[in-house]
Amino acid sequence: MTAPVFILGGSQSDFSANWTRGGKSLFDLIEETTRAALDDVRMDAAEIDAVHVGNFAGELFCGQGMLGGFMGHIDPGFEGKPTSRHEAACASGSMAILAAMSDILAGHYGTIAVVGVEMMRNVPGETAAQHLGSAAWAGREALGARYLWPAMFSDLAEEYDRRYGLKYEHLAAISKINFDNAKRNPHAQTRAWQFGEGSFTQDAEANPVIEGWMRRSDCGQVTDGSAVIVLAGETAARAYAAKRGLDLAAIPRLKGWGHTTAPLLMETKLEKSRKEGGYALPWTRKAITDAYARAGISGPDDVDGIETHDCFSVTEYMAIEHFGLTAPGEGWKAVENGMIAFDGKLPVNPSGGLIGLGHPVGATGVRMALDAARQTSGKAGDMQVEAAKTFATFNVGGSGTANVSFVIGV
Repeated sequence: MTAPVFILGGSQSDFSANWTRGGKSLFDLIEETTRAALDDVRMDAAEIDAVHVGNFAGELFCGQGMLGGFMGHIDPGFEGKPTSRHEAACASGSMAILAAMSDILAGHYGTIAVVGVEMMRNVPGETAAQHLGSAAWAGREALGARYLWPAMFSDLAEEYDRRYGLKYEHLAAISKINFDNAKRNPHAQTRAWQFGEGSFTQDAEANPVIEGWMRRSDCGQVTDGSAVIVLAGETAARAYAAKRGLDLAAIPRLKGWGHTTAPLLMETKLEKSRKEGGYALPWTRKAITDAYARAGISGPDDVDGIETHDCFSVTEYMAIEHFGLTAPGEGWKAVENGMIAFDGKLPVNPSGGLIGLGHPVGATGVRMALDAARQTSGKAGDMQVEAAKTFATFNVGGSGTANVSFVIGV
């Protein structure tokens, strides 16, 4: 990137909260997190020049669109400010970040709030699955599956098994790491969950099959949640730091980014990658390597930790390879040698990830960026990776269709 975009701070909601049971609405969720973000950065709403919102399915889950219109009800300081909403399924939050970043680099605005939000626990589980299924090709994919996305990512696991061989034990180990990490996270949906002896095995009772390879412990959590970050260009960030007596060099920034879009059909993706060989999802690999290149780093040796999209355990298994921690087909090595553990050489998902922390779809990309910023500024609390200065993220929408990676650090 030719000019830095700084992450001044932000907030996330408690991902364990069921807002409907608490008598609260989608507006309440956005309002609470936005106010907390403004408090975190010690700014008034009037100091925010624009707002970008990431949300996948507000109309389906809540019957609500036009989410940017909520901002003026949160604070009169937002009235008249430009707002935009962005959708790319589970990568919606990252799309909002990309758009805000572009606005800043183009010189349109100096300081922008990025809001990621999804309310999903207000409907039965099967209804939620149907809503989320709209990110696949309707009427053409996983037609016989009760739960579309576990079935789709089971297909990815099946592809790995055909190409390289895949052991369920490695997928289960990834899930266990994420659930263990979530216990350190005060915002995690599963932080108080208890697990039995068979919870991470192929025991049909303790860990039942959801679809194919994917068992209960392999699946990210349906979650209500919001995350908000405040971005600033260099001029605005300098003024912000000077006003508050902060060292500009200590404020995290978006150092690099990558964004690709693959064909919608999972089978088209897999057919193409079979012919080309190498990485299972080459568009994912390109998004990550583009982020590395724009950040001026060579790869994972220059990164202190990763926040990646583990909507399912196999998605993280795939990401381990695509980040370059191992060669294609060898993701299991990073599991067995402890590399990705919290105290490993390159911790993955110290937050707990989507499996442990939770996955409010439109908020996930924003939450990842917030956690990466906190890690690299030493503000991650019990989740802190020692001496972390650079973190990478990967956020996916659909079956590897929308791919976004950021490198964030000081």
